Amino acid sequence: MTDDSFLGRMARRSRERTLRARAQESEATLRARAMATAHPPRLTLGEFGVIAELKLRSPAAGSLAEPGFDLGARLTAYASGGAMAISILTEPDEFKGDLAHLQEAASILQEHDTPVMRKDFLTEPYQILEARAAGASGVLVIVTMLNDEETEALLACARDCGLFVLLEAFDVGDLRRIAGLTGPWLAPEQAPVLCGVNCRDLKTLAVDFGRFRSLVEHLPAGLTAVAESGILGIEEVHSVAQMGYQGALVGSALMRSRQPSQTVAELTETGTQRYEKRRSCS
Repeated sequence: MTDDSFLGRMARRSRERTLRARAQESEATLRARAMATAHPPRLTLGEFGVIAELKLRSPAAGSLAEPGFDLGARLTAYASGGAMAISILTEPDEFKGDLAHLQEAASILQEHDTPVMRKDFLTEPYQILEARAAGASGVLVIVTMLNDEETEALLACARDCGLFVLLEAFDVGDLRRIAGLTGPWLAPEQAPVLCGVNCRDLKTLAVDFGRFRSLVEHLPAGLTAVAESGILGIEEVHSVAQMGYQGALVGSALMRSRQPSQTVAELTETGTQRYEKRRSCS
C-alpha cells in the first residue's frame, strides 16, 4: 500500500530523483568524483552550538526568501555569527532547494572553515556521495522514514566519505533505534554522529515544544543532542539547553532575522551559558 504521509511522499520523490541522477552518472563514477574533491571543513563540537539553516521555503510557513534575497550574504552572516554548521535544504518540490545551493554554500564557506550539511529526505548512499561531491561536511538522515538496514547503509557511506551525520528522531521508537545502532560509524575517531529531536507533528506539521522535554530522558548516551524545529529565539534555546540539548537547528527564525549574524551569536551564547550552568549544578 502506498504511504501517503508527508514523509512517505518525500521518500518516494527522493528515490525518483536518485533514479534519474543514476541515469546521468553511475554510482562508481560519482564515488570517484566525490572522493577526488578536497576534504571539507570538519565539524567541531563545543558546549552548545547552532546549526543555522538556509531554507528558501517551508511547507508550513511558505516562502521564507524575500525579494532580492542574497544567498551568499546570508551564508556569510551565519558563519560570522559562529554557526557550528550550516544546513542547506536540497529538496526541490516543497522546500525549493537544489544541490547547486549546497555546492555554492560549500564554496563560499570554505574560507570561513564552516561545515555545511545536506538536509534532504535521503534514502540511498548515492545521495551521500552527491553531498560529498558538492562539498558537504555532513548529512541529515531521518530515521523515521528508513528501516535499520537503510539507515546503516547511509551511515556506512557517510563514514567512508568522512561526513558527520545528524540522525533525526521524532519519537521514543526512533531514539531507541538510534541507541541500538552499533558499528564502526559510531567510533569516536570517525566524523561525529549527532542525535536530533524534531518536535514537529508529521501529520499536521505543527510544532509541539513539549516533545523536547518528554523525549530528553530517552536520548542515546554518548551522542550530542540537537533540538530541531520550534526554535524561535533566545527563550527556546535557553529551555532546550537547560533540558540537556547541546545544540539547536534553527531555520525559519534565522531566515526571518534582519541581523542573522547577531542572532546566531546570541543564540550560541545563550545556549552555552545555560548548558554550562546546568552541568555545574548537576
